[in-house]
Amino acid sequence: MFDKVLIANRGEIALRVARACRELGVATVAVYSTEDRESQVVRYADEAVHIGPGAARASYRNIAAVVEAARQTGAQAIHPGYGFLSEDADFAEVCAQNDIVFIGPPAHVIAQLGDKCAARRVMSEVGLPVLPGSHGPVVSAEEATALMAEIGYPAIFKAAAGGGGRGMAVVTEPREVVTAYQGVTSESLAVFGDGRIYVERYVAAARHIEVQILCDGHGNGVHLGLRDCSVQRRHQKLLEESPAPGLSAQTADRMGQAAVAAALAVGYVGAGTFEFLVDEDERFYFMEANCRIQVEHPVTEMVTGVDLVEQQLRVAAGERLALRQADVVPRGAAIECRINVENPDRDFAPAPGVFDEFVVPGGPFVRVDTHGYPGYRMPAIYDSLIAKIVVWAPDRAAAIARMDRALAEFRATGRAIHTTAGFLRRVLAEHTFRDGTHTTTLVGHILHDLAGRPAGPAATRPEEGAPRWARKHPVPHS
Repeated sequence: MFDKVLIANRGEIALRVARACRELGVATVAVYSTEDRESQVVRYADEAVHIGPGAARASYRNIAAVVEAARQTGAQAIHPGYGFLSEDADFAEVCAQNDIVFIGPPAHVIAQLGDKCAARRVMSEVGLPVLPGSHGPVVSAEEATALMAEIGYPAIFKAAAGGGGRGMAVVTEPREVVTAYQGVTSESLAVFGDGRIYVERYVAAARHIEVQILCDGHGNGVHLGLRDCSVQRRHQKLLEESPAPGLSAQTADRMGQAAVAAALAVGYVGAGTFEFLVDEDERFYFMEANCRIQVEHPVTEMVTGVDLVEQQLRVAAGERLALRQADVVPRGAAIECRINVENPDRDFAPAPGVFDEFVVPGGPFVRVDTHGYPGYRMPAIYDSLIAKIVVWAPDRAAAIARMDRALAEFRATGRAIHTTAGFLRRVLAEHTFRDGTHTTTLVGHILHDLAGRPAGPAATRPEEGAPRWARKHPVPHS
């Protein structure tokens, strides 16, 4: 095992990694920007290094600064968390050139799977089903129009270098192609520095299911079950759960085995996620692979009892997997809700500020991963995620009730502060969610139902005047 690990990230995931290291007796180095000088991980880590100003490109995305911090502190390995440099093949390569272990897959695997066009082609070659679409980037709106006429509408443009719900647009008819093509190309270039986009057939009423895999450097791999991530807004996940409700055991097993086989075929090492769309007939199609730990990894940990970050560290240190597939026995049900500092009554606009009060829920089988605390100033320039509330229960119905109770207990107040906790309770109350028949259209239906109503004050305290979505649809208390 390593003696010292540098954590090249911020927020709740940086603190999560630091805690896993401490349990293994591994010293930690936190890096931080000027904006994050007062962050929890800076206080918690054994050492902390300032790497630049607030802008991510000058700090958390600054490869030279991160690697130099590792060299100066004697860190043997770098854990990139998620986002920032976590799927940057160049960063993984630079780490290797400096004799620093990158805690993730090899650079060539990241390059292959991080490019979504290449990943579609490679996964098809190793036997995973993919949706009809382009075999590479489309270079003009005219080419896209011809292809969409062939595969049918609706179709979707996606950024080849995309992620996080950015760089996407659904097209329902030919007259929308040019505008969508230009818009996605521009956004992809601005956000990812790469304007290449591709086309896929769009499955509107589908479920977003992902498989958690874990592979070592000795040719061994397992999957740790499935997560349903269908509760999304603008292709960004709001709530995840495991196991995937209503999916047959046979389909789940086939998806798990297929993901592991595909990962081993390309030489994958570490923790990763293979994401699929599943239609109403339980046909599944590969979407993308995430070469990193996922935001939603705690739901898998809750149902399997496997510490995924610990496993990442062990595999990166060269250990063989101690797990066999037969050892992975999911139990019960777990749900994660992402709490973002956003105002649902203002089209989920970011609503950062200073927390006067920050109280997380407790009770049996409730886990909260957060970097928030009373007096913490939430930066406006980073992602708006402030906490992940995760619950476990023996069955899904009990998990929903426990999550509703936990969300009701969550307190995050301050001038101009708003969170999505109340809106997530509204999602839990939906009958299609409760009976497990929801798809990726769920949040769109909720927002459509709310459209046109007078805006009301968005409350972060459930008892302080329910927000407008709760006034017509009261959220049941457990």
